Amino acid sequence: MSTQQDDFFVGYSSRFSARTIGFLATTAASLLIMAGLFAFSLGAGTADPGDGRFIGGGANLQKLVGYVDLDPYPILRTLPDEDGNTRALPLIGAAKFGVDGQAAELQGQVVDVEGFILRRGDLDMINVNGGYGKSFVKPTALDLTPAQMSYVPGDDEPLGRWRLVGEICDGKCYAGVMRPGNGIAHLACADLCLIGGVPPVFVSTGDIEGENFFWLADADGGPLPDDFYPYVALRIGVEGEVERRDDIMIFKIDLSTVEVF
Repeated sequence: MSTQQDDFFVGYSSRFSARTIGFLATTAASLLIMAGLFAFSLGAGTADPGDGRFIGGGANLQKLVGYVDLDPYPILRTLPDEDGNTRALPLIGAAKFGVDGQAAELQGQVVDVEGFILRRGDLDMINVNGGYGKSFVKPTALDLTPAQMSYVPGDDEPLGRWRLVGEICDGKCYAGVMRPGNGIAHLACADLCLIGGVPPVFVSTGDIEGENFFWLADADGGPLPDDFYPYVALRIGVEGEVERRDDIMIFKIDLSTVEVF
């Protein structure tokens, strides 16, 4: 005669059978493991948001001095430092706006710019300090060295015609305001920034002359026409002339050559 007793449920009992406890423990452990694997796979499949960041925000604002270029978008070309080095940094304003109006009034003047740097890799911009409709860009009152007073920004260096593959992004979000700041999920935000005057940047899938970031211009070197908006956040191939301006690259694209992949 078998002496084994089957487990059965007793509604008024506060004790669980050994088999029930084993089942619940196994189920709970399995669910935790599955949740952990799902979380890992979700994170592993998410695009790298990049290393974009703010530099010099809050009470530690950056202060730079240089000339303002208006084309294709406002760019500060700094005066030489003690080692003779210069930089070129596209300018942006508060929220989703550029500084086109104010920069136009200061063309050809040496100006002070106060703000914070947005940086992702070797992609730099300066977000000028100030609220809507104003910013701290003004004619300089500094005493300049003879080398600085005699400095005249050089012409762009032509690097030839190239066909690049990559994505058009708004420079502000891609440089660090948003993460990842690119792709279809960011399209609506990118459109608002670009319409507001934030300079567009072409993020290339490969290096050209050691660079992956190209500030965009039309074929004549001016701002892009509205025809480029349908290509924002897509993977495209496009041809155009590439030029080096100080330490940045300008890509004068021919929109008639765009191919969407």
